[in-house]
Amino acid sequence: MPECRSSGPPNGSSRSVVPDLTVGATACRPSGPQVAWTPPPTNVAGRLAQTAAEMPDALAVVVPKRRDRKGNYRYARYTFRELDQDSDRLARGLRRLGVQPGTRLALLVRPGFDFISLVFGLFKAGAVGILIDPGMGRRNLIACLEESRPEGFVAVPLAHAVRLLFRRRFPESRWHVTVGRRWFWGGQTIDQLRGEAWSGSELAATTAEDPAAIIFTTGSTGPPKGVLYRHGNFDAQVDELREFYGIQRGEVDLPGFPLFALFNCALGVTTVVPDMDPTRPARVDPQKIVAAVRDWSVTQAFGSPAIWNRVGPYCQVHGIKLPTLRRVLSAGAAVPAHVLESMRACIHPQGDVQTPYGATEALPVASISGGEVLGETAALTREGAGVCVGRRFPGIEWKVIQMVDGPIESVDQAVEIPASEIGELIVRGPVVTREYLNRPQANALGKIADGDAIWH
Repeated sequence: MPECRSSGPPNGSSRSVVPDLTVGATACRPSGPQVAWTPPPTNVAGRLAQTAAEMPDALAVVVPKRRDRKGNYRYARYTFRELDQDSDRLARGLRRLGVQPGTRLALLVRPGFDFISLVFGLFKAGAVGILIDPGMGRRNLIACLEESRPEGFVAVPLAHAVRLLFRRRFPESRWHVTVGRRWFWGGQTIDQLRGEAWSGSELAATTAEDPAAIIFTTGSTGPPKGVLYRHGNFDAQVDELREFYGIQRGEVDLPGFPLFALFNCALGVTTVVPDMDPTRPARVDPQKIVAAVRDWSVTQAFGSPAIWNRVGPYCQVHGIKLPTLRRVLSAGAAVPAHVLESMRACIHPQGDVQTPYGATEALPVASISGGEVLGETAALTREGAGVCVGRRFPGIEWKVIQMVDGPIESVDQAVEIPASEIGELIVRGPVVTREYLNRPQANALGKIADGDAIWH
């Protein structure tokens, strides 16, 4: 039976870690006599290049464009070769613009092909993308942008208008790219950034320890905080997800969370962009989700419980079955039993709903299937035993320690407690991020040093 823990976010406490965004500056070196040593290259965008080389004509991204007179969707289709080459062109354009490895660029673009290609273009240029959920509200959005000190914006026109309105709060911003119609704020458009036809691969010589992105927490347990992701974190996430869930090349995924398309492209999985507002999952039109699953024989879908709480009942009421759908991933909150039941009833008979557990700072940590919840743990949860988060991913180490009110400077100072007692869950592994951006107090309270490693 999977291990049961209370479902709060994994946490801990520790020293302050000040991030250095200079590419190559933070790589950990082996102990012993100091000799010339070059860390091995790691750039998560290399996964896309490899996929494009091995299956160039397979579909990478499918985007709904419009409906015909019969109400059926018309889609734009892009192969892995097209995505790889387009992101190469964008990376070259960023470098031509003056962007250097380590440059912080806020990415505020709607889900779709441009968003996915820009994410990989930023990785290939060695830039650090600042990724913020606009659903957190304007005040939090502006505060997060100010805290991350962007050196440029790659954004839709509305975001550029907001940037100009609050320009005094972004004094370092100088490189601007508009995705859409550019008005009076200067800079380049995304088409200008693409420049001429593809002329070769682009891939910055980054390492696993080099910064790749700043992703902000949701703010559900306090003020949103910027989490510094390194290329090694993303690279490890790809491997963990593939191995744990048995994801195969050639599968088709419908991601309700736009950034999940990053993993799809690295795994050789087709991304079908859903016709929905990802900042308002509870308002999703279930008919549109069902149409996409049927149109593309979707095998996997990822989204918050709010999405499946709309789709499952809709399928039940209308007697809809989705036999191609074998794996539903739901994260972001505990998944109610009735949501598990309704979704399991409409997907493939051997399929299941998986609920990965973690936090922005450490993801994925553990996972449990809907079958296990309904058959083993739901009754215990109703009796007050907490929410079972499942089994840990192979790359994760975890401990439950005695809760304290202040920092824990070293893991040697943490007091591990038996599984039968309530405490604080701390985790360590290659998917665990090392620090918050410009938050020394949060780093002191949320990170525990263990030699060169960090527990969160």
